[in-house]
Amino acid sequence: MGGHVAGEDGKPVQGAKVTAVFDQPGGSTFETTTDKKGEWAFMGVGTGNWAVTAAAKGYLPVTVSTYVRQLEKNPKVTLKLEKQAVGLGVVQNEATFQTLEEGNVFFKDGKYDKALTMYEDFLSKNPGAYEVLLNIGDCCREKGKFDTAIQKYNQLIEQSASDAAMGKTMGAKGLAAIGLCFMKQGKLAEAQDYFKKSIEMAIQIKPDWPDPYYRVALTYLNKGDNAKAAGNLEKFIKLGPETKRTAQAKAILEATKK
Repeated sequence: MGGHVAGEDGKPVQGAKVTAVFDQPGGSTFETTTDKKGEWAFMGVGTGNWAVTAAAKGYLPVTVSTYVRQLEKNPKVTLKLEKQAVGLGVVQNEATFQTLEEGNVFFKDGKYDKALTMYEDFLSKNPGAYEVLLNIGDCCREKGKFDTAIQKYNQLIEQSASDAAMGKTMGAKGLAAIGLCFMKQGKLAEAQDYFKKSIEMAIQIKPDWPDPYYRVALTYLNKGDNAKAAGNLEKFIKLGPETKRTAQAKAILEATKK
C-alpha cells in the first residue's frame, strides 16, 4: 500500500507523518514519513480496510479509508491536506498527535474509556482542534451515553459554523453522528431527519460521501419502507463500491427485492 500527500495546490508535502491502522480489533499499525516527492509506502499490509492518516505542520490532519487486497496491485492513496485556518482547528502542541493516534487505536479495539481519556487529553492541550469533539462523542455513543454524545456533536456543529476550511465537512459528520445516536435508541423519525440533513450538507462539499445513504436506508428498513431503503442502498453501493459495509449493503438490497 502506498500513495502520496499533497497540499491544496497539488504540491507534495515532504515530512508528513502517515499512519495506517487496520480496521479490526487489535489490528496492526504502520507509521512512516513522506519523502521529498510526498510519497510513502507500507509493505506487508493485510487484506481489508485500512484507515490512513496524514499529518503535517501547518495543515489539518486528514484520514481516509481504503480497501487493500494483499496479493494484488492496489491503487495509490492520495491524501490532500488543507492549510489550518487561523484560530480554528489549530493544533498547538504537535507532540500530542501521538495521544490522538493512541486514542484511535483504543477506539478501534473497543476500549472506549481509554480512547475517551486520550481524546479529552488531546483536546485540553489543543482547545482549537474542535474536530476531536466528534471522536469524544463517538466514545460516549458507544458507551450508551447518548445524551452526552449528542451534546458533544452539537458543540462540534456549533464550532464548525465559524470554520471556513473544514466547517461544512465536520458539520455534516456531526449531523450524521446525531442521527446514529437516535437510530441506536430506536428513534427512527429523528434519526432519519438528521441523516437527511447530513446528506444535504454533504452534497454541497462532497457529493460522493456514501455513509449517510446507508444510514438512511437502515431507518427506512426499520420502518418497513423497502422501496426507499433500496433506493438509498443503491446510492450507497454506487458511491462506496469497496467499503467495509458494501457486502452487507448488497445482501440487504437483494433481500428487499424478494
